This record gives sequence, C-alpha cells and structure tokens, in this order.
Amino acid sequence: MRGLDYRWLEALDQVIAHGGFEPAADKLCITQSAVSQRIKQLEKLTAQPVLVRSSPPKATLAGKKLLRLYRQVTLLENELLPELAGDSEQEMITVSLATNADSLATWLLPALEDLMRQQRIELDLIVDNELLTLDKIRTGEAIAAISSEPSPLPGCQADLLGMMEYICVCSPAFKTRFFADGINSASISNAPAVIFDQFDPLHAEFLYTHFNVTTEGWKSHLVRSSEAFITMAELGVAYASVPSLMVTDALERGTLINMCPGKTLNRALYWHRFNTESGLLSKVSHACINYAQQTLSQAKSGTD
Repeated sequence: MRGLDYRWLEALDQVIAHGGFEPAADKLCITQSAVSQRIKQLEKLTAQPVLVRSSPPKATLAGKKLLRLYRQVTLLENELLPELAGDSEQEMITVSLATNADSLATWLLPALEDLMRQQRIELDLIVDNELLTLDKIRTGEAIAAISSEPSPLPGCQADLLGMMEYICVCSPAFKTRFFADGINSASISNAPAVIFDQFDPLHAEFLYTHFNVTTEGWKSHLVRSSEAFITMAELGVAYASVPSLMVTDALERGTLINMCPGKTLNRALYWHRFNTESGLLSKVSHACINYAQQTLSQAKSGTD
C-alpha cells in the first residue's frame, strides 16, 4: 500500500495491545493526541475505520489485516537488521503462536526446546480451543497456529502435524462408583466429566462415536487446562477424554484406568503459517512440524 507509515501501524498495535490510547501513548513515549492523530492518518489512508472506539478498543476487519501485516514485517525486520549490521548481540525476537492446550501440554515445548536454546527467542503462546486458534492469525495476534481446521487462510499454508489420540480415563474408585454397570445413558447422566470450554465437542463426540450416547443434561466441569484434566481424574472427582500421550505414566501407576480399552478418538492437527515466512519463523515451523509428525504418528501407531 503506497504511503503506509509504519508508525501509524505501531500506534494501532499498541492501542490494541494495551487497551487504550493513554497506555499506548505511555508505551510509545508520545502524547495521547499524537497516538490519536496516527490512527486518524491510518484511517484516512484506508478510507475506513481501523478501530472500534469501545472500552477496550477493538480492531475492525481492516485493522486486523493491518495488524497482521505489521507483525509479519516487525518479525522479519527484527531478524534482518541485526544480520545486516553484523550484530551478534541481537535483541530477543517475539514469536506469537496460537496453540490448543493439549499440544502445549504434550509435544509443543519439546519441539521448540533446541531452538529456544540456540536462538534469542521469546514465545508468546496464545492458548485456545483448536477450533478457534486460526482466528488468532486472522486478527494478527499470532503468526502461526495449531488448528484442527485443514483449510489455510489466504496467503497461508497448512501442514498436517498428525493425529492426536484421545482415550477416556478415570480413577479406579470413580469407575466403581459411577460405571460399575458400564457406560450408558444413565451412568453418563450421573457422572461428572471435564471439558475445556463450551465450544469443546471432543468428549461428547467420543461418547457418541463409541456408545451412541448423547450428552444432554450431563454434568461437566469447564477447566481450561489439560494438566488439570489429569489431576481431577486422579482425584476421583471427574472422568475425561485426554490425549493418550499425557497419561502413560498414570496408567502404569494405576492412578488412572482406561475406561474403554480399544476405543479411541483421533483428531487431526494442522500447522498454519504464512507463505512468506523466512528466517526464525521458518525454523520454528520446521521444528514443530517435524517433531509433531514423529510424536503424533507414534501415538497413533501404538493403537493399531
């Protein structure tokens, strides 16, 4: 876009990041009026609003596209300039990734371990349901995302990471209390389960797929932490559908049992990234894709 001033985009980014014009001005060390003027110049250039003046302010669709561009350019600039200047003591580079909780709890951090040791990298991990993580690329909040959606956004590509395998677990005492007569509509309606949030269909899908049981009227805890799923199941206060990767040790110790041996649910995960990625982001993608394809493939093959 001819005439685009990246100071205007920086102002937009800071207003969104810090929730208002005044904190953005403090961060940029300029006046609040100057921040407002930069936003107005951006809106004049694009001939449309880039902000919804709410509390806190929100980016419009045009604003989200501009933020996505700005964060891509910023990342590339942070990589390129120290290289051109021969500066070995380059500043930390922030990489924003949108991930589902189960990937974060299992394979994502090990995948990035070597890279974090070798590179001056700061991770900004945005955790959400895998059905919603792709929105973080749309809004410019993330430059890559782990999603169950196979179709890439315009200007992006999607690589299959593998299949995350889920099994249904509980403590031995919990099974005796609630499922002594097996899994059916009556026992399901009485036993409290754990789900990630109201948008998470995985547990309901597991029960319907293997037992043709709907989950209307069931009891469930909303817990946005994969590790807490395991803790609640081990405490005997709930049962849960969890990645098999997470419960190998618990199954061996006997603190958890597989409620439905031989019954699994596999969910495909994809790595979404920009077509134009290079440098550090390319290394991040390469590390995550390779590690996940090995790890998730092993998890899947273990049930064949």
